Amino acid sequence: MLNEKVFLTQTDTTIGFVSQNKSKLTIIKKRPSYKHYIKAVNSLQTLKTFTRVPSSHKNRVRRAKKSTFIMPNGLSYRVIKDKHHLLLLNRLKWVYTTSANLSNESYDEIFARDAADIIVEPLHNENSASKIYKLRNHHLKRIR
Repeated sequence: MLNEKVFLTQTDTTIGFVSQNKSKLTIIKKRPSYKHYIKAVNSLQTLKTFTRVPSSHKNRVRRAKKSTFIMPNGLSYRVIKDKHHLLLLNRLKWVYTTSANLSNESYDEIFARDAADIIVEPLHNENSASKIYKLRNHHLKRIR
């Protein structure tokens, strides 16, 4: 099934691994299991199934591009608008997303291709990280 696979794909920001299987991503990246992943969703409707966006930030989340939001529950979400990335995401509705490298290492194409179950071409490294904002009920803090 697709929800068990790890995809190597061009995300909206950089080349990354996406999967609905968090434990498989953790093993591939050799990352501590207590660290959270960003959950990429295909629409605001899907986002609403996971969390409630504080009323004072709804317009910001709806209009944002290449932005990740840490919600009051401590989990991170990004609503994807990139057409290429949405081709895959519309089939899965949501995925955990992370860069295609070992934890705290730089991108290695050979490692990334070997680690992935499915490779979605074309791949081109833009190297533009998403902006990260931490949302509270009435406050906003830019993390990156």
